[in-house]
Amino acid sequence: MTVKSQVLRALEANRGRFVSGQQLAETLKVSRNAVWKAVNTLKSEGYEIISVKNRGYSLLESSDMLSKTAISAFLKDEYCNIPIYIYKEIDSTNDQAKRLIADGLSGSAVILAEHQTAGKGRRGRPFYSPYKTGLYMSLVFQPKNSISEAVYITSAAAVAVVLAIENLTGKSPKIKWVNDIYLDGKKVCGILTEAVTNIELHSVQNIVVGIGINISTQEFPQEISSIAGSLNPQNLSRNRLAAEIINLLLDFAENPNNRTYLSVYKSRSMVIGREIYYYKDDEVISATALAINNDGSLAVRNADGSISTLRSGEITLRLKK
Repeated sequence: MTVKSQVLRALEANRGRFVSGQQLAETLKVSRNAVWKAVNTLKSEGYEIISVKNRGYSLLESSDMLSKTAISAFLKDEYCNIPIYIYKEIDSTNDQAKRLIADGLSGSAVILAEHQTAGKGRRGRPFYSPYKTGLYMSLVFQPKNSISEAVYITSAAAVAVVLAIENLTGKSPKIKWVNDIYLDGKKVCGILTEAVTNIELHSVQNIVVGIGINISTQEFPQEISSIAGSLNPQNLSRNRLAAEIINLLLDFAENPNNRTYLSVYKSRSMVIGREIYYYKDDEVISATALAINNDGSLAVRNADGSISTLRSGEITLRLKK
């Protein structure tokens, strides 16, 4: 890791607080001049860093620019070289991921945007993505097994998001089966998993996991204002949150047969034991959520007493109030 990356990591970890140049130099085992040069380079790249004599350097809380350098600084060693693409504005990070794949992208990659003009949710619904108030990202990787991995990866992504939020904010979000994250009764995150297939080989070429998190968004369109919310964390770096999610999700993806994350998924569920209704084949069915199975499906008891197994992509589920 370069001196610049190490300095940025230290400043991100102490966002809003001063870190002395001497302390940075001693910790990183470099000269004070090397630290000074790294800070000036970061300033030239757009980071809002202030310098005060006898206090050191401070990365302003208001400075939250998405950055390859900052994200890479918090990635595990085995993931720190993953390609990262950042856009000020784009239609959809998932769509851009698929364009990159079509242009020859192979292996894992991360695509992020400060703003999406056509963010995507399930079943073609839009995901509201205003400028610089959320984390809008897609993770691309090649499946190690079959198409069934795409089903599990949605659950794994939900767990990665929940754990990342817990680790960095101390908040306790919940999962609404199958792909929504809620906090204090409001939806703060949506996940959309898409498979890119190779028609000739009849196989899944890539999996694209889109994640949209409302971090500081305060105003929402009227049609979602009653259900949408934000994390509203204190002093949270979007770069650090992105890196935490990437680390966790790639860990899961590297070991697709190890599904221990399902226990976390079940423990964070907000639907088990709740009365729900779901849509299937244009029919509205009332039921009670019983359990999340080991394959990620949801077992429910219908109003007529019959037991059904709901799978991702087949239904739309709503909690009864």
